[in-house]
Amino acid sequence: MGVRTVEWRSGTVVMLDQRLLPMQEVYRVYRHHREVVDAIKQLVIRGAPAIGVAAAMGIALGARTLKPRTKAAGFERLCRVFAATRPTAVNLFWAIGRMRRVFDENRQRSLDAVCGLLEREAISIHDEDIETNRLMGQIGQELIERGATILTHCNAGALATAGYGTALGVVRAAREAGKRVDVLACETRPYFQGARLTAWELKQDRIPVTIITDSMAAHFMQRGRVSCVIVGADRVAANGDVANKIGTYAHAVVAKRHGIPFYVAAPLSTIDFACPDGLAIPIEERTSDEVTHVFDRQVAPTGVKAEHPAFDVTPSALVTGIITERGVAKRPYRRTLARLGRTPAKRLPAVKAVAANKTGGRRHRRS
Repeated sequence: MGVRTVEWRSGTVVMLDQRLLPMQEVYRVYRHHREVVDAIKQLVIRGAPAIGVAAAMGIALGARTLKPRTKAAGFERLCRVFAATRPTAVNLFWAIGRMRRVFDENRQRSLDAVCGLLEREAISIHDEDIETNRLMGQIGQELIERGATILTHCNAGALATAGYGTALGVVRAAREAGKRVDVLACETRPYFQGARLTAWELKQDRIPVTIITDSMAAHFMQRGRVSCVIVGADRVAANGDVANKIGTYAHAVVAKRHGIPFYVAAPLSTIDFACPDGLAIPIEERTSDEVTHVFDRQVAPTGVKAEHPAFDVTPSALVTGIITERGVAKRPYRRTLARLGRTPAKRLPAVKAVAANKTGGRRHRRS
């Protein structure tokens, strides 16, 4: 996958503007941390791992504005600003935690030295995410049969991460292993991440994909057209309850009814071991105009109310397995997830060969 979702480049943060896909490829260049904050809020970038990477880079950018005498207080304000952007995606808080540790361990050093270390940490978070996704893909593809049709919801691909993807990383790894697979991509109302982003990614990689509306998923499962469901996650509670894009819960219920495996692909950074269950996961409420309007065009009567919870929670009882970079967790999740959290991290063979596939051969607009 040649797309660069987010990267640190010459002291700036560069992001592919996902609001404009698939019609336009525009890379935004951000020179101030406030711009990165707005980009996260406005969905220029989305997907839990990608949000975490963007926040880490934004903090590294913002650290340059700190004053030496008040750098500790200023850094804490900086972290709070980013923590307030998207409440459900736990990778955001995980990444902020890593940046805080670097600052706290080096606060006695000069501000220039601290800024350099924060920049290095943000780049490490980016690079580790790509390797983690590839490890998850290798582990997850072993669950995929040849000729499988995989249903997915929202976008959990390279665009939702630093690269390669979580749920789509499993799909990519299956193809790299020589398996023929097809994908049914739910459109994912109200923001159309499946129709716009997942389909775009898979088309780029020449992986067969068919877009269906969210309400069609049950029909295709009933007719035997779905081999398994694979989704990503924005937060997984310690007991295995999964918060993902609104509509995921419904797919899990129908999959259970028809005996179809329902997998979640999520790095361990998405597991919130301090969160006991799904009831404790904060659900982001976005503005109603994203429901009443489609691409700025009003489609509902003026004055009619609309609600917009951005995520729902799928109970762990409906989840067949949680694919991580250290293995697949199965029920009882509280025990197996905790065990994976203590397992030494694996390394991906031939990382240099993998990294060589970062560049795309196409020209992109910049702004």
